[in-house]
Amino acid sequence: MNLKKISLTVALLGLSFGYASTPSELLTKKCASCHMLESPKIGQLSSLSAPAMDAVAFHTKLAYPKAKDQKTFMIDYVLNPNASKSVCESNKVSKFGVMPSQKGNVTKEELNIIIDYILKTYPHTKFEKMIKNVQISSKINSLLNSPFLINKEEFPHITKILIENWDKESIHLSPEQKTKLLKVRKETMDGIKEIKPKIAKLESEILEMSVDGEELKTIKPLVDEVAKLKSKGTMIHLKCIKDSIEILDEKQLEAILPFWGV
Repeated sequence: MNLKKISLTVALLGLSFGYASTPSELLTKKCASCHMLESPKIGQLSSLSAPAMDAVAFHTKLAYPKAKDQKTFMIDYVLNPNASKSVCESNKVSKFGVMPSQKGNVTKEELNIIIDYILKTYPHTKFEKMIKNVQISSKINSLLNSPFLINKEEFPHITKILIENWDKESIHLSPEQKTKLLKVRKETMDGIKEIKPKIAKLESEILEMSVDGEELKTIKPLVDEVAKLKSKGTMIHLKCIKDSIEILDEKQLEAILPFWGV
């Protein structure tokens, strides 16, 4: 039998017994039953039953800048998954659940090949652009509807960040801390919900009066009232930050800094 026939025979045997001859085929065989391997469109994200592979790589690289740490994390998580280790937000973990351990389903050799391929291939540029556009759109909408005078990333929505990362092992919130933070969150949201509709109503009136050509001295009291309400909203926001910081210890504060870009 010549070399060409031997190669063909080996390939056919591989297909017959379900072997994967390339990293891409191995990824498909071991991961595609749960994870979408092509880049999802924005309308598909809500219907997925597990994070797309683009999202898996995106969040892993965001949480672990060094390639070595990315691979170490992924190997550990695939074999010993736990909600506290997840790089996804807590609400995503609640939606998708924790993936089952793949011990016995994938060998260490296969896992090394798969993860090397994932980290080399994902996330696709198209996915990163989509996420960036979503984030920009979200920031624009937040600014358009902001009840605050100060809108900087250095003034984070700290209780929201903590709730989104509620079960992260790196933050390690105690039950007592969670109770206190939920109280701060409720007080903050109640205060903002009270003033936000008032601001929106005043801003609509100001716009209408401007279009109708009203005198500026007539519009000014409404502008002053908007400023007063946004000042109140800003103080509510600052109190939320202060109260939250007092609940956390230094290590926890250090752990959440990357989530607001400080």
